[in-house]
Amino acid sequence: MEKVTLLEIFQPFAQYRNPFTFYYAQTYPLPPKSTVIGMLQNITGRYYDENFHDIKVSIHGGFESFFWNYQSLIKGAKHGINLMKYKGEVKLWNQGFPLYGSGITSQRSPVFQQELFNGHLYIFLKGKENLIEEIEKSLLNPCKIPYIGRSEDIIFLRGVYSEEDFFFSEKIAKKNIWLTQPAYVKLKADNDSKREFPIKNEKFPVYSIPLKVIFKNGEDSITNKAEITKSTKRVPEFETVMYTGSDQVIFLKDQVKVENYSIKDKNLTFKIPKEFGWL
Repeated sequence: MEKVTLLEIFQPFAQYRNPFTFYYAQTYPLPPKSTVIGMLQNITGRYYDENFHDIKVSIHGGFESFFWNYQSLIKGAKHGINLMKYKGEVKLWNQGFPLYGSGITSQRSPVFQQELFNGHLYIFLKGKENLIEEIEKSLLNPCKIPYIGRSEDIIFLRGVYSEEDFFFSEKIAKKNIWLTQPAYVKLKADNDSKREFPIKNEKFPVYSIPLKVIFKNGEDSITNKAEITKSTKRVPEFETVMYTGSDQVIFLKDQVKVENYSIKDKNLTFKIPKEFGWL
């Protein structure tokens, strides 16, 4: 049996690294699905559990502003960072030089990093009832500090809303969809027909976001950190989405089914295009 729940989250700072930017570190405007799934795996203690990738996610909300942070990052070598003995001590080495210490050290690359400030996120989760309830329990009684993205990007849970906490309706939008909250919308449906999202006003930015990331040794997925070796491969899967921005009207060339969720006792309504709003 499936269950839908909504997480209301406040995040003071965030940086959701876009891997397709090189000369500066751009952030995605909202967390991608893989980042949300990583948070859920971490808070439940079920690292690398691939059952979490079956959860459907719809991400809404936004940040008040962004800023640029100038950082000096360590430039990694092709074969990674290694432990080596140097002057009788075991030290971390990278690119033939000590990672830390006085004198010549590993190369640092100063880069601009885009960061987000004051985020108000609303994340819908749809999946098997027992798994969603486990996630709710872990978030309401965390055994560790929850974060989305970097470990320093902590989150504050403002609310967990189950199906009895909101009004649900499904309608057909024929001409347009008015989205009051920024959101990700897929450009193609998940069914066999691969129907494209029938948008008329193609003015919204498009991103390729990671849906899931699996770590593999050969053909086998790892199940815990102890299995990670130098030959472990990181295998990502991406989805092309558009980012709608705040309070936007999407004009349509064809009709689309839309799910409406209104939170009881709150002036919050979310519209999710049924075939395109769930990642």
